[in-house]
Amino acid sequence: MAVEILQTGKLLESCEEALASRFTVHKLHEATDRDTVIEQIGPRIRGIAGGGASAELIARLPSLEIIANFGVGYDNVDVAAARARNVRVTNTPNVLNDAVAELAIGLMIALARRIPQADQFVRQGRWLKGQFPLLSELNGKTVGILGLGRIGKEIAARCQAMKMRVVYHGRHRQPHEPFVYYDKLLDMARDSDWLVVIAPGGRNTEKVVSRQVLEALGPGGFLVNMARGTLVDEAAMVEMLVSGKLGGAALDVFENEPQVPEALFALDNVVLSPHQGSATHQTRTKMGALVVANLGAHFSGEPLLSAVV
Repeated sequence: MAVEILQTGKLLESCEEALASRFTVHKLHEATDRDTVIEQIGPRIRGIAGGGASAELIARLPSLEIIANFGVGYDNVDVAAARARNVRVTNTPNVLNDAVAELAIGLMIALARRIPQADQFVRQGRWLKGQFPLLSELNGKTVGILGLGRIGKEIAARCQAMKMRVVYHGRHRQPHEPFVYYDKLLDMARDSDWLVVIAPGGRNTEKVVSRQVLEALGPGGFLVNMARGTLVDEAAMVEMLVSGKLGGAALDVFENEPQVPEALFALDNVVLSPHQGSATHQTRTKMGALVVANLGAHFSGEPLLSAVV
């Protein structure tokens, strides 16, 4: 009999088709009464596709062997609970590096040159009445990267192509990287024109970009968040953007998304994006394929392609 797995959220059509061809798939996200569904099928579920696995859900699936998370970030999976049950966890690293890095640079240029505002300036006929204001370039600026992992390195390479100076902060210095390392985020923010956030989410990094860090970045500094909204003190950020104590922000993620602080909507020093870092056809297809490949490898007794636990 086919292995039974639980799909916890909508996935790309190609991914769902591949899952259906190899497994018996139960779509929890389509159920009107999830508790009843879990009661009925829980004992037979051996895998989860898509993530969103809380400790409570893991506890209700006694035969669970693997959680194949759709995404490089796995803060929506209770890894401690999975580890305690010897449940394997995988994610989808590397395949989304380029897409996220591209958007990060795109948001930086959009913020520096006010591209959304310039577009409206032309569309609304205001160019006929005067010139758009002079702004700034990325060229020659220092960018501090919080989290020099796979995606962080791709962003760094693209920043270098924009003739920026790259520095970074993380848990450890990476001796083989050519960039200046800061062991204190506050110091890096003070010395940077741009602060790009691309570190993992979770309890250990909650509000790591504090009010103090934002104050160090200052009225001439720009924040870019490509990671999770929880890494930034959002209330402090909004307050400082409104008052001019922070120069600007380009944000792809928010603390309570899709809810976005309305105070940001009227600000010209902000560019907003609907968490679309990996939202390209190419990348999502690769992510879905990796979810299926990890599940297939596990149930075939082969090594996992991208194991977290």
